[in-house]
Amino acid sequence: MKVVGLMSGTSADGVDAALVRIIRRNGKPRITPVAFTALSYPRSLQQRIVELSLQGRVGEICHMNTYLGELFAKAALRVIQQAKHRPSDIDLIGSHGQTIQHLPKGIREPGIGLVRSTLQIGEPTVIAERTGITTVANFRARDMAAGGEGAPLVPYAHAIAFCHARRGRLVVNIGGISNVTYLPPGGGVAELHAFDTGPGNMVLDAIVRELTNGQRAYDVGGRWARKGVVNRRLLTDLMAHPFLARRPPKSTGREEFGAPLVRRLLAKQRKVRMSVEDLLATCAAWTAEAIGSSRRWVTGDIHEVIVGGGGVYNRAVMASLRQVFAPTPVLTFDDCGWSSKAFEATAFALLAHDTYHGQCTNVPQVTGAHHPVLLGSIVPGAPQMLMKGARRAG
Repeated sequence: MKVVGLMSGTSADGVDAALVRIIRRNGKPRITPVAFTALSYPRSLQQRIVELSLQGRVGEICHMNTYLGELFAKAALRVIQQAKHRPSDIDLIGSHGQTIQHLPKGIREPGIGLVRSTLQIGEPTVIAERTGITTVANFRARDMAAGGEGAPLVPYAHAIAFCHARRGRLVVNIGGISNVTYLPPGGGVAELHAFDTGPGNMVLDAIVRELTNGQRAYDVGGRWARKGVVNRRLLTDLMAHPFLARRPPKSTGREEFGAPLVRRLLAKQRKVRMSVEDLLATCAAWTAEAIGSSRRWVTGDIHEVIVGGGGVYNRAVMASLRQVFAPTPVLTFDDCGWSSKAFEATAFALLAHDTYHGQCTNVPQVTGAHHPVLLGSIVPGAPQMLMKGARRAG
């Protein structure tokens, strides 16, 4: 099948679209990348999404759900055109949507018990209507209904792409939030361990936006951070964040590492008269040290660390990671034949493909779900597309 995967992460900077071919052989899906594109959000829209996740009104959420659906559809059509295909050539779209709330710790309600919740917007019916392609979306909710945290979900794709017969690998994704997947030698999905580690690009980007009054969205290449000196006292305080010590399964988001935390950091920066460069250097080191602290939950040998996501392009973060894990080699997804930019979108193409074929793709030992479940809701495309998909599936 030809499948488009759509992804927008907690950084809320745009939509990634990956077109892949997927064929299942001997019970294992094999993925071939075809094309990738990124549709950037205007800076004003990025700010609206961040504000929406913190204090959004119901009317604004309702509007933004459909508006982002239009943009996700536009990204899908763009990657299809880039690959010189027509929408009628494509079998499925898998859309992660844009997370505006993720509450894995849950709230206890009388007569029900603990209620975990998550909300990704980017209306899939709009995507299906604009493209005519059957769309799978809302991947996290079913895992949470089964008692899980609904995250992380990409470790399933990590196992498909990176498992190795003889090497234990720690696969690191640095998006807005960072997460790790440990793949033991010869292990597959059933043997992996994965969880969020905490800060990623979200904290660094927010600092840059605040201190430049929105003139810059991020520290390009980590250039400012590389000029700074790590403040060891502040780093020690940051490493005491309670999320880092929490035992997996665990996931997090803007609720713990968003604007309130950044405001506290900026207040401390002003109090001790720390430079912007030193603050960014310290937070880059924090991202790396938090990822390194994940080793307390890994029982097997780590022969290689493989890093993807936007954080790969921050040279300060990558330099700190190499120090943290030395002498273990730290590679990138690109070193291993996968695009760091495209991998998460590719992962949601894979999840959509397997859901469409009745394959459970949550990983209960990762999310804490009581049992395997099918992830996502399926929104039919145009009638002729449904007939084509049924013929190919059957």
